[in-house]
Amino acid sequence: MAESARGASDETEGGSVRNHEGTRERRQATQSRTAAARSTGSGRSRVLTSYDPRTGEAVGDYAIMGTGELTRTMRAARSAEKWWAALGFAGRRRWLLDWKRDIARHASELVEIVCTETGKPGVDAAIEVMLAVENLDWAARNAESALGRRRLGSTWLTRNQRASVGHLPLGVVGVLGPWSNPVFTPMSSIAYAMAAGNAVVFKPSELTPGVGVWLAESWARQAPNQPVLQVVTGDISTGAALCRARVDKIAYAGPEAGAREVISLCAQTMTPVVVERAGKGAMVVQVDAKLDDAAEAAVFGAMANAGQSAAGIQRAYVAESVYEPFLERVVAQARKLRPGGDRKASYGPMILESQVEVVRRQIKDALARGGRAVVGGLESIREPYIEPIVLTEVPEDSLAITGEAIGPVLIVNRVATMDEAVERINAADHGLAVPVFTRDVGAVPELAERIRTGVVTINSSMTYAGIPSLPFGGVGEYGQGHAHGEAGLREFSRTLAIAQKRYRAPVNLSTFDRHPRHLRLAKAIFRLRHGRV
Repeated sequence: MAESARGASDETEGGSVRNHEGTRERRQATQSRTAAARSTGSGRSRVLTSYDPRTGEAVGDYAIMGTGELTRTMRAARSAEKWWAALGFAGRRRWLLDWKRDIARHASELVEIVCTETGKPGVDAAIEVMLAVENLDWAARNAESALGRRRLGSTWLTRNQRASVGHLPLGVVGVLGPWSNPVFTPMSSIAYAMAAGNAVVFKPSELTPGVGVWLAESWARQAPNQPVLQVVTGDISTGAALCRARVDKIAYAGPEAGAREVISLCAQTMTPVVVERAGKGAMVVQVDAKLDDAAEAAVFGAMANAGQSAAGIQRAYVAESVYEPFLERVVAQARKLRPGGDRKASYGPMILESQVEVVRRQIKDALARGGRAVVGGLESIREPYIEPIVLTEVPEDSLAITGEAIGPVLIVNRVATMDEAVERINAADHGLAVPVFTRDVGAVPELAERIRTGVVTINSSMTYAGIPSLPFGGVGEYGQGHAHGEAGLREFSRTLAIAQKRYRAPVNLSTFDRHPRHLRLAKAIFRLRHGRV
């Protein structure tokens, strides 16, 4: 289900971009061969084929798991989570750190799979794996301090009680992963759910099943008889089956349409959800900003991963007095970038083929409404690659702003005041984070509190995602719940409060046999504590 073709919103080899017609023909030919293999196979279940988006060539076949497989997987998960929860924080920490070391030692294998299934340059895939491992390490080391039992204070009325609160595992967590960052994003749920004591059933995107299989196999190397992490591969039907499988929570990351479907399915069984919707956010450039730094951050935030990162930047709102010099710097940097399938490419292809048409539709609409292309344009779309596109003077009601942003596209619009920038950001309601570029960092908190977003960064764009202790999550329809940090650990825990009577209360009001003297004394103390000016 996560980031399927149906989930799309309304919206080079060497020195040149590949011709997409050849890629499409190779993909269709490969699909025909796969279909033939299905029809002549020896009773094998339905098969999902993974393709390299750079070439259209098949790179692996995976089972499309249905209700029967989900039932067996859930049975194994329920058994494993009892063992896992009983280990306690210290025991789980040892296992998770061993798993972390195994992933790190075999990271080159995982990087290669990410490159093959997404077309990302190797350096981007390596960074993604490193960030995922950092989150696993942080979650393992900090789960006890965040979730362990701690004492609480009491009042004068309940001084004879000892109060404490702690957090226990939910049980089994289902994770629906995206194709855009198929290791880092789901690990933001997997690592924190496991550190909190849960078993995890991971359904990777149908475009990147090999990544999920590799992660599950890496865990199995550590604990072959304890399937605390399992993977289920498949298409939309498999994701729907996981939502109906009565897991204790679902974590989803992907497009808006998929998010609404997940929420609807989980509502049928009252299964709580954590949702991270796709769609990039905005940045603010104030009059005193370091323009070179701001332009670099804007271009990277918009173009990295071919513009397919939810933590990225869709549009920059720039103070009018620095608009022209900022735009000049953005144009100069964007023109240096080149997509492709080789090692020297700046970024790779569009991973989900249907998103190319989404980008084309948004660019057409923006230009038709009076927007201006200063780098690239419709001619930049050469499937499966899109060369950098920078637009300006784009109306706020255009699809390029109101739609779910994806692709290497940056919109640069001028604003008269920072209040106007805030109004425009809040009206669009996109994005996990809003970077603010300014030298007056002391004024940022007041500005940040007026922006409806989960994270505000100062003089940087996407690097906040590399801070495991920093929670991030959307606001309103953009997201429900948080990833990372103590908030991320608590997303996959249930709270257990305990109150213990230590001695007989000198003033006991919790009885029908209340002594009149006790009530008079309680009223007097109450007035002294709360009634005096």
